[in-house]
Amino acid sequence: LIRLAKRRGFCLLIVGHVTKDGQIAGPRVVEHMVDAVLYFEGDASHTFRILRGVKNRYGATDEIGVFEMGQKGLVEVKNPSALFLDQRDEDASGSAVFAGIEGTRPVLIEIQALVAPSPLGTPRRAVVGWDNARLSMVLAVLETRCGIKIGANDIYLNVAGGLKISEPAADMAVAAALISSLSNSPLPKDAVYFGEISLSGGIRPVVHTPLRLREAAKLGFSSAYAGRSNKGEIPAKLKLHQFSSLGELAGRIAAAK
Repeated sequence: LIRLAKRRGFCLLIVGHVTKDGQIAGPRVVEHMVDAVLYFEGDASHTFRILRGVKNRYGATDEIGVFEMGQKGLVEVKNPSALFLDQRDEDASGSAVFAGIEGTRPVLIEIQALVAPSPLGTPRRAVVGWDNARLSMVLAVLETRCGIKIGANDIYLNVAGGLKISEPAADMAVAAALISSLSNSPLPKDAVYFGEISLSGGIRPVVHTPLRLREAAKLGFSSAYAGRSNKGEIPAKLKLHQFSSLGELAGRIAAAK
């Protein structure tokens, strides 16, 4: 069928299902034979769906499409950032806005953290939408490099909206949300966070900084917190705060309480 489609000049769509691990079910030869593999992600608890390409023989695979299920079917979401921040609790502690990149598209995402005293000998770690191992690393850096006693508590982390984040630039936003919840100090509601945390406690700059800042300014945010040495154009209505270590960020959050 695939050879016939190529010879006749039309597009052939093969629809299948995935396993519990998120991989295409059946022989992997099907995935290698086709020109493009697209995953349509979403669940029943959210109205939006994400179309993500994992293989494209003739182009890039770092683009996504965001669609919302309405009465007339799927409708493209022109501004995903506004959709994901629609129900944000601005005055609650443990909430930080991450300026992320999905493919080449900047997206602002709310990261929620809850730090609670643990009644158990082994504290709970519940993570939705982020890497569990990455959370353990951030907690270890907070304990060892910043002197923040957080490891004995139950930790709950959630990426609002059902998105899944894989880029290390979310480290700084996660750390800010954790510190905010532990100290019960709300973060500034008009600020975004992005930066990679190293094992030494430093905050490294990340790529696509101008794109992240422009998206934040477009949605009305007036400040951004990131690692030092970020270069690029800064929007006139946005102030960039740069940190070289996680301890500086923790001190800034504690001083604002």
